[in-house]
Amino acid sequence: MSLIPLTSRSNATYQVLRGLAEDRRARRQAGSTLIDGEHLLEAALAAGITPRRLVFSERALSGAAAIWRGRLPEVAAVVLADSLFANLSPVDTPTGVLAEIAIPRVVNEAARFVVLLEDIQDPGNLGALLRTAAAAGVEQAWLSTACADAWSPKCLRGGQGAHFRLAIQERADLVAVARQIPVHAAVLGARQSLFELDLRGAVGFAFGNEGAGLSEALRANTKPFTIPMSEQVESLNVAAAAAICLFERVRQGGCLWGSV
Repeated sequence: MSLIPLTSRSNATYQVLRGLAEDRRARRQAGSTLIDGEHLLEAALAAGITPRRLVFSERALSGAAAIWRGRLPEVAAVVLADSLFANLSPVDTPTGVLAEIAIPRVVNEAARFVVLLEDIQDPGNLGALLRTAAAAGVEQAWLSTACADAWSPKCLRGGQGAHFRLAIQERADLVAVARQIPVHAAVLGARQSLFELDLRGAVGFAFGNEGAGLSEALRANTKPFTIPMSEQVESLNVAAAAAICLFERVRQGGCLWGSV
């Protein structure tokens, strides 16, 4: 059966999709979000997630839409006029494929490698941090209440599938988490270097807001260290600092499933 493109902004289905694309509260109430592009759709399927709905642009009807309808014939599908589709996509050049998926439920089991993310404001930065964490073998990511929405389309785009390989707990009490497992944090002037730490057991790293860093309460419950760097450079971007720290743990004995 052919799909008839939706062209009206007032269409009820379009309004639901727009809410998922733009509104954190709408995503939370629906328990679902939008993923953009075939790569993320493949990653979701690999994680055992079947979309609730496929969304195509009119331009994709003769290509990707036909392929995905053939692969997932049981999934409801809708086609939007290209202009409406562009309003939902988090990128300037849409791929023509979106999917509505259920936000995975978190099962917080004991973990040996975790990250605590406090008040990370930019969804692209948050996605990059989650991607780095997943690549380093992190099992759980704990996010403070003031973090950007981990399940926004922009953050999902930045994570490139990492969301489906991590247990992500939003609105977490990071101080309480830091009291349950040894958590390390980069602090200016700390006596110990990152490369002097023993990271071979259960361990966590805390990373703070792009400008303000960690709160006093969280920093007081972490083990401070410094990242050696040139005296001519004051600090690192939080995503760069996270990559250095997390892969030092890998170097000391963590597990990787492949390499690049």
